[in-house]
Amino acid sequence: MTETADTGTRDGAGAPANWARTVTYAAREFHRPRTPEELAALVRDSMRVRVLGSGHSFNRIADPGPDGVLISTAGLPRTIDVDAAARTVRVAGGVRYAELARAVHAHGLALPNMASLPHISVAGSVATGTHGSGVHNGPLASAVRELEMVVAAGDLGTIDRDDPRFDGFVTSLGALGVVTALTLDLEPAYGVEQRVYTELPLEGLDFEAVAAAGYSVSLFTDWRRPGFRQVWVKRRTDRPAVDFPWAAPATGPLHPVPGMPARNCTEQLGVPGPWHERLPHFRAEFTPSSGEEIQSEYLLPRSSALDALHAVDGIRETVAGVLQTCEVRTVAADTQWLSPAHGRDSVALHFTWVRDEAAVLPVVRRLEEVLAPFEPRPHWGKVFEIPAAVLRGRYPRFDDFASLVRHIDPSGTFANAFVRDLLGRPDDC
Repeated sequence: MTETADTGTRDGAGAPANWARTVTYAAREFHRPRTPEELAALVRDSMRVRVLGSGHSFNRIADPGPDGVLISTAGLPRTIDVDAAARTVRVAGGVRYAELARAVHAHGLALPNMASLPHISVAGSVATGTHGSGVHNGPLASAVRELEMVVAAGDLGTIDRDDPRFDGFVTSLGALGVVTALTLDLEPAYGVEQRVYTELPLEGLDFEAVAAAGYSVSLFTDWRRPGFRQVWVKRRTDRPAVDFPWAAPATGPLHPVPGMPARNCTEQLGVPGPWHERLPHFRAEFTPSSGEEIQSEYLLPRSSALDALHAVDGIRETVAGVLQTCEVRTVAADTQWLSPAHGRDSVALHFTWVRDEAAVLPVVRRLEEVLAPFEPRPHWGKVFEIPAAVLRGRYPRFDDFASLVRHIDPSGTFANAFVRDLLGRPDDC
């Protein structure tokens, strides 16, 4: 394997790997271009290309295969141009949310929401449907108003919300090109306070009331017994307080994964602070966990939240045996064609498993069986076993997306095995 710069995370043999070191990329070459011109030339001269963001994926969505080229955009200029009057920011795709948030906050502005980790790249996050939490908060892609990308011919193009194809471009799994920059909507900066509650019962749970108890709400459980071990409620300080009578407040800071140090987490106990230091669960200056994990996540209709939770509770002994923690969040519907929240207000069930694929995959399959009546859509960057043919039927605009890919990338430059399987394309495309 050849490379042009540092590759970041590597497996034990020195090959590029994902963040948790559960996937080693089988690329023929790894490149980290330093200029847009170098990036364009790499794309133009390569038959197979995939782009690696922060590496926080747990399947082979970023793997170009043994004959392909893996490209990181982290070496490109780290542009963050804030337009305070327009309340927008143009940001390079390889920039991570923690860096972006600090720059935006310095201008008295804010993003509408953030994911639990601030360590993830902007382009990679929106391309896979990543989200935070909140009944009125859409996925991170909801803030995107314009994209700049290099397509297979090596040309740089721009697309914005005025283009009817826009909703096919943002959450696109990297199947259309290399996103070099995004323009995002901003709003005035706001404060957030975070409180954690413990031992919320599942029996008699008013899920809608609990989910609406803050600007962002997350429920955590280990499924070793019914109910939730922790509930993280994040309230914007410019909005009224909401009573939380269903569980007792924690007496000290907690980490959502039992045994992990709470100092890695953002400040709790109701201490107010800037939005970007409270909306993520984890501090930007700490590694959120050891990386010894596998992750899965499924988005279901929010109206089915209680039924889905009881379905998981019915197999909790199976799930708990390989689980570190499960997080339950809400996501508002959006219009991205391949967003797991497309067209439906959603509840997201996230599972952080132990790092043992042989033990985890049978449990993933069993979990998908009990969730099947709710037509779950997996997070595109996590581990799942739902067949591609089934997934295609769960996205009303899937055929439109497949047609867009054929038009923008007819030679399949960005179509690795993951994308070809999803689209039903032959291996030579």
